[in-house]
Amino acid sequence: MSSVLYDAQGPRAKRRNVLFTVVFVIVAAAVLWWVITSLNDKDQLAWEKWKPFVHTEAWTTYIWPGLQNTLKAAALAMVIALPLGAVLGIARLSDHRWVRIPVSVVVEFFRAIPVLILMIFGIALFSEYTNVSSDDRPLYAVVTGLVLYNAAVLAEIVRAGILSLPKGQSEAAMAVGLRKNQVMRFILLPQAVTAMLPAIVSQLVVIVKDTALGGAVLTFSELLASVGPMSGYYGANTIASFTVVALVYIAINFSLTTFASWLEGRLRRGKKSTGAVIPPAAVGGTESTGAGGAGGFI
Repeated sequence: MSSVLYDAQGPRAKRRNVLFTVVFVIVAAAVLWWVITSLNDKDQLAWEKWKPFVHTEAWTTYIWPGLQNTLKAAALAMVIALPLGAVLGIARLSDHRWVRIPVSVVVEFFRAIPVLILMIFGIALFSEYTNVSSDDRPLYAVVTGLVLYNAAVLAEIVRAGILSLPKGQSEAAMAVGLRKNQVMRFILLPQAVTAMLPAIVSQLVVIVKDTALGGAVLTFSELLASVGPMSGYYGANTIASFTVVALVYIAINFSLTTFASWLEGRLRRGKKSTGAVIPPAAVGGTESTGAGGAGGFI
């Protein structure tokens, strides 16, 4: 069946696709067999390498403490970066140049710097100019780097989400007397949240994974950093340790994306109605129409 966006495949295209599929499956199976054989030859699949993860000692001594630090750093970065990114994103839409231009410079600056460099600068600053203990500096530096970088990225996500809405949304709201800040709070942001949610969740997943940079460079005892001592204690089971840690990361990020998908669906279903009614008090007694509400979004 043909449509505007899709043409039905002919007999030759179908045979070609079947051939490509068969070749891909054969190549993938060969690569998988080579990996399994190589690991088996090096005794990486021996039960002794995987046996420690059946007992609770490996989890309570190595994995759980590292996971706690990962979740703590990620949660702190999320809690700070999300509202900060929203404020910066809205500020970039301000009508006032003295707000819009400096904020744009800040956002573009921190977007251009790798998060690892921000973490390194962070630990140097905390070491030179604060009284933070040496034990807490890695956590502070990791959170600082994650917040600065991801707040800048989230600001662009928020700005793009708001700009993706039809211009008539804000024009109609201002025509009934809403000021620009009220248009942003009551009209634009509630609608943009649903559109921004997938990108925001993707960035939150990046935050969780980027905590590993602190363990690699700043001696932050997060989840990935637990592989070294765990592998050394249990007899060089590096592959097994990395595999288990990777599965833990997958479980965390999958839970995060699953919750976001559920939340997005709930928000979309809730917006199938005619919309929420704004109480008169929220309008602030504005009676003029058009651009009667003075001031920009900020």
